[in-house]
Amino acid sequence: MLENSVEQDRLNLKPKKFLMWLFVITSFMLFAALTSGFIVYTAGDPSRGIKMILPKLFMYSTCAIILSSVTMHLAYKSAKALKFTAQKMYLALTILLGVLFFVLQIQAWKGFVADGVFFINPNASQSFIYVITGTHLLHIFAGIIVLITALGGIMKNIPQVRNLFRMEMASIFWHFLDILWIYLYVFLLLNQ
Repeated sequence: MLENSVEQDRLNLKPKKFLMWLFVITSFMLFAALTSGFIVYTAGDPSRGIKMILPKLFMYSTCAIILSSVTMHLAYKSAKALKFTAQKMYLALTILLGVLFFVLQIQAWKGFVADGVFFINPNASQSFIYVITGTHLLHIFAGIIVLITALGGIMKNIPQVRNLFRMEMASIFWHFLDILWIYLYVFLLLNQ
């Protein structure tokens, strides 16, 4: 009876995993469109370039999100090994690093404003920085909620099949956000 329940849980969770992959693909297409729009806008006209140096805070936030990917991986491995204390610790660290990433990005925006680079300005390529990083921040916010949900589940001692499912979903989404930010950061570095 219990074995049938576990198998039924696995079958009920497969469509949700498929939806997560659809969301990841859709998000990837959104960011491909944004970076393509930037390239088209600046195509061959140096006067349309960013004309600014990216803040060092972007580099620090990149380190934070890469480190958070490591802690996410360790949390997932701990969940699979039934090391729930380690899972909670690594998941909490991932959430804290995600919040740190978020705060560093907001501080970078404050630096833009202090330097006179506003969202609405005559140079649309500078506006693209706000749009690209802001859209990524919305995804980070959603990712933090997914991580908190996974942590809440383990705190409530949900069944292991659901715990692993939440961890897998959180891991897929969070690693995607990490890879996406690295792409965006390198893209912005190459176009500054």
